[in-house]
Amino acid sequence: MYADGKRMYDLVSRMGFVRVSGSPEEEKAAAILMEEAKKLGFEAEKMPFEVEDGTVLKAQFRITGGKEYTVTGYKCAKSTDGEETAPFFYLEQFDDVCLQKAKGKFVLVNERPNPETYQKLLDAGVKGFMTMGGTVIDEEDKTDLDTRKLRKNMTDLGLLPAFHIRMTDALDLLKQKPETVSFTLETKNHVHISHNVLVTVKGTDFPDEIIDIGAHYDSVEFSYGVWDNAAGCATIMELLHYFKENPPRRTLNFIWFGSEELGLLGSKAYTAKYKDEFDRHVLMINADVGGSILGRNQAVVTADQSLCNYVEYLSKEVGYSTAIRHDVMSSDSTPFADCGVPAISFARGGGQGMGFMHTRYDMISLISEEGLQVVADFAVEFAKRLVNAEVFPVPKKIPDEIVEKVDRYLFKKKEN
Repeated sequence: MYADGKRMYDLVSRMGFVRVSGSPEEEKAAAILMEEAKKLGFEAEKMPFEVEDGTVLKAQFRITGGKEYTVTGYKCAKSTDGEETAPFFYLEQFDDVCLQKAKGKFVLVNERPNPETYQKLLDAGVKGFMTMGGTVIDEEDKTDLDTRKLRKNMTDLGLLPAFHIRMTDALDLLKQKPETVSFTLETKNHVHISHNVLVTVKGTDFPDEIIDIGAHYDSVEFSYGVWDNAAGCATIMELLHYFKENPPRRTLNFIWFGSEELGLLGSKAYTAKYKDEFDRHVLMINADVGGSILGRNQAVVTADQSLCNYVEYLSKEVGYSTAIRHDVMSSDSTPFADCGVPAISFARGGGQGMGFMHTRYDMISLISEEGLQVVADFAVEFAKRLVNAEVFPVPKKIPDEIVEKVDRYLFKKKEN
């Protein structure tokens, strides 16, 4: 047993507050992590990076001449010229049949657009769109309506007014069968600063071979971010504890990423800054979500198939139950894989009815010391073997099928 579940739980508890990108609370969380590193004798460094963001000043939506609904506006979306009115259409799917009916209309969509489907909305000539969240049985006083953002990979394509509504209200809206709707959106764009927190542990024998170890420390609106991802922060802090006492043969870069929730911005900023050094980076170990009392352990391998086999054999050897996927994880491991660095993400997913990601219910009461420690123990076992290997065993290559998945995830390549 390598990790200290009690120590992990304490760190997670202290980070259990809303800490969105660029906020004083995100800086507070960074300070907590830096202080923990300092206790171990390491001077952590803050790496600042710019985040394009926006503020919604006004968002209103109503059936023309009738009922008004509570909505939020998308940050960085197009402001309207006062109140605008347009025919209404429920765009059930982004297929040709629906899209040819959407021209000149305001559309309600079932799913949040990605760059590919957003381009379809632009090409269809819609006047604006609205997404929906939650479920049709949600109670308003027990749920939150988040403010979403049009990310740069969409705003670069063009701008549309965009809104977000509760699914309960979306259902009511459709029952009203409106012919036209009226909407107002005022937004103001700005740039703020987020930070990555960095600690380097120099390798004793192979200092020029580098292993990156990361986890994001920001959260979304309303969420205390305990499971996602104070737990991952605590996991890699335990690795730092271990390698403080057991100096690694290879150099370790520990990175707590800011602004993951806005589109992996911290890891994208890091990989962009150090892209010329990645010929020396041999592996990225990521931790995202963990500690859940009800749940199961997972490992997502974005590398050669042989690493999946290694994790499977090691887990059986040490008695660690885990589901292994040869895939891309929606986390900070992906920009590293995009740079050709083999990557693996460790997680403990929430059980059915337990994984309240990105909601007010991501709370410490759903986390346990045991749930935190089990993943951290295996992460240390895995890391210490590879970090100290006589010859590094993970091939420095990403299979073509995984490269294709990474490209699709990052919208560098369209779906067939």
